[in-house]
Amino acid sequence: MLRISLAALGIYISTLAGFSQSLQDTSAYKNRKLKLEEVNFVSSYYKQDGNNSAVTGGIGTEKLTDFATTIDVKFSRYDSRNRKHTLTGEVGIDVYSSASSDKIDPNTISSASSGDKRIYPSLTYAITNEDKGSTVSINGSISTEFDYFSKGLSLGWSKLSKDKNREFSVKGQVFLDTWTVILPIELRASSNRKGTEPRNTYSAAFTLSQVLTKRLQILLLADVAYQEGQLATLYHRTYFTNGSHKIENLPDTRLKVPIGLRLNYFLGDRFIIRTYYRYYKDNWGLSAHTVELETPIKITPFFSISPFYRYYNQQGVKYFARYEQHVMSEEFYTSDYDLSTLTSNMMGAGIRYAPPGGLMNISKFNTLELRYGHYKRSTGLTANIITLLVKIK
Repeated sequence: MLRISLAALGIYISTLAGFSQSLQDTSAYKNRKLKLEEVNFVSSYYKQDGNNSAVTGGIGTEKLTDFATTIDVKFSRYDSRNRKHTLTGEVGIDVYSSASSDKIDPNTISSASSGDKRIYPSLTYAITNEDKGSTVSINGSISTEFDYFSKGLSLGWSKLSKDKNREFSVKGQVFLDTWTVILPIELRASSNRKGTEPRNTYSAAFTLSQVLTKRLQILLLADVAYQEGQLATLYHRTYFTNGSHKIENLPDTRLKVPIGLRLNYFLGDRFIIRTYYRYYKDNWGLSAHTVELETPIKITPFFSISPFYRYYNQQGVKYFARYEQHVMSEEFYTSDYDLSTLTSNMMGAGIRYAPPGGLMNISKFNTLELRYGHYKRSTGLTANIITLLVKIK
């Protein structure tokens, strides 16, 4: 994994060096030189607990901790046609431990994902024609961990209206992933599944934003995603009414269609009301509703607090049943409670500090933001997450 990470970083540095080198031919245009526009550092700590692990058939510990850090660096320049070129490089790493995943092989302490890390670099290049209000972009990414490798590519286009009150955007994405076949220890001898298996995802996202009044803004979102390949997790156990068990088995295709609506209302100079609703449906029978409310409050011109609340309701897939509730005649089966019927609540708050002279009198040290959330769902799982953002601009 280290070699992959360094290779990706090397590609990023080489691309950036080439981008910078190409500007030397236009050095006569001093206002078009490459400049560092923004740096964002985000770090979070997540901890959860519950008693419905899919690794052990819907029972057992779900204890998990995750420490995630990402940094993105954005460079920009203008060309001779007054178009803005933006290059953004991002590298992220998650370090996590999962007590439930260690039950893949209870006789060891080194099962897949019991203590692992995920590395995910990406690179985005965009060209914005500010006179026409249009932007085109391309993004490439990879993600790797112990048993999973993903390659992603996306293309995007957006158009801003002449009065700058309306914007339409579309993005197409493809992810080509491979799973390493890892089965529960006791089921390996009876199976000939080895090596890797694919999982591919193709999606398109559409957004339309509109300024309705000086105080009210609306955003409409629609997505469609199609997945194919190994969609079941091979080290998830499923237990049947007769006491036997097998690995989880799910269809090898899935179609997902979520739509959403976001409304922002500016209630004077100090208050903003942000609302969000999302409906989700797929051909496995899962449907869900999400409602969010956030109310940023400006305490001073450079300090604000943002309490938030999120409610989620889900109708589970038709292939789910609890521990020892499946029957042997079923074609597809899972005891993963993420796919069950459930409700969840999340609440918390963020604080943001962005003084005009910069933090610690460093003008480029632009913003410091801290955010905390507490999550609880009807299956008994609880989680807490705290996130820190530092912006240099």
